[in-house]
Amino acid sequence: MLLAVDIGNTNIVLGVLDGEKQVCSGRLSTNLKETDIEYSIKLKAFLEINKAGEIDGAIISSVVPALSRTLLKSIRLACGVEALVVGPGIKTGLNIRIDNPSELGADIVVGDVAVINKYPLPAIIFDFGTATTASVIDKTGAHLGGAIMCGVKTAINSLSSGTAQLPQVDISAPSKLIGTNTIDAMKSGSVVGTAAMLEGLVARFEKELGEKATVIITGGLGKAIARATELDVIVDEDLLIDGLRIIYEKNRK
Repeated sequence: MLLAVDIGNTNIVLGVLDGEKQVCSGRLSTNLKETDIEYSIKLKAFLEINKAGEIDGAIISSVVPALSRTLLKSIRLACGVEALVVGPGIKTGLNIRIDNPSELGADIVVGDVAVINKYPLPAIIFDFGTATTASVIDKTGAHLGGAIMCGVKTAINSLSSGTAQLPQVDISAPSKLIGTNTIDAMKSGSVVGTAAMLEGLVARFEKELGEKATVIITGGLGKAIARATELDVIVDEDLLIDGLRIIYEKNRK
């Protein structure tokens, strides 16, 4: 069994795979204060609860460098294996055509690898997490660049904490676009507004590409935005787990 771990700013996504089949998945909170022992206990519990079986390989991608070493140790303690970490020296097969390829986040690399292996190209990937990222891949499978925006929940939390009379709201589209109360107006602005931004970016990306592209949505808040958009999109919640599996297979000795 392969343990795939994607360390994000808010959550750590876990996936256990038997070949291409995903056996189970789950999330842990990202917490810089937790030790390798604490995370190993949680990993062990996650695997036992899901009856995942014996782990004989592991791979990590991370946008929180301070936690990478902690999770490496945790996996070693909980599973007895040495995990690969997506970064310099790891084969991905991705052609990165940006000014400084070393700047490209591991999560974007992993998502791109999955899309190249799963969907028609060119493609545009939106990952809705703590930050919202857009990644553009041309028809040859090269990463051309993209866009980085404030995450939907991050923006809502900032709006609520920075204003005296605006409450916290859940991330879901309102029944009507024109909000007739504060909560529906905030939902319309955050969810439908983000969906409209997605539509505008896709139109402009495609204009620059000179052709239509497959649009893939992933990330914890992806479903809510996908329901609000008028575009034909693919929601793939396991995109990064699949990408980690593909990269692991490329690097197996």
